[in-house]
Amino acid sequence: MSRLFEELDYRPTPIGALVLRRRREARLGVDILEIKLGEEHLMSDLFTASEVALAELGLAACRGEGLDVVVGGLGLGFTARAALDEPRTGSLIVVEYLDAVIDWHRSGLLPLGAQLTGDPRCRLVEGDFFAMAKSEAGFDPDAPGRSFDAILLDIDHSPDALLDPRSESFYQPEGLARLAAHLKPGGIFGLWSDALTDDAFTARLAAVFAQAWAEPVTFHNPLQDRPFTQTVYLARKG
Repeated sequence: MSRLFEELDYRPTPIGALVLRRRREARLGVDILEIKLGEEHLMSDLFTASEVALAELGLAACRGEGLDVVVGGLGLGFTARAALDEPRTGSLIVVEYLDAVIDWHRSGLLPLGAQLTGDPRCRLVEGDFFAMAKSEAGFDPDAPGRSFDAILLDIDHSPDALLDPRSESFYQPEGLARLAAHLKPGGIFGLWSDALTDDAFTARLAAVFAQAWAEPVTFHNPLQDRPFTQTVYLARKG
């Protein structure tokens, strides 16, 4: 029988204490992996539908083959794995700010680590996604200025619920325009949000990109026994 609660790792970070834990959810009869940052609950492997949908919807909107993809935020790895499951993905860079999260995948502490690190298309890069988006060098340390077919972001809870103040300017028109500079013509920016669709943010995207739309993702929440809806925002560069 599994333990009711187990702390797998604890790391201090510049933005708070990072904890990886496993706990038994007795009502469902399952073990759940969770990551917490300070008092913030970052993610759980009990709810992954919208993280997977971010990659599936974002890459479905892309044109062509041999797609060059960036995922901002590694977490438990579900968005990255979904990106690799798309056969048109030619290369994937996953940018993660917290080195501990990369360590968990490389050491095999997280279940998806071997799939990600064992795929030759995938590189895990330690870095600040928001600083890289703002810079001219961009997301590939080995090829400064490289452009991509898709950039998919899952870091903050939503454009208005931030994990750290450093990302606030990213969600404004100037920050989004800097991000768009790293996309190829026709490239797709995808953003995960824990909240319902915000029409004001969709309009902000539309002011920067040639097309912008929101895709609600509804799934069953077994803890509350009811449907729950999150959002994937998508935008296409002209």
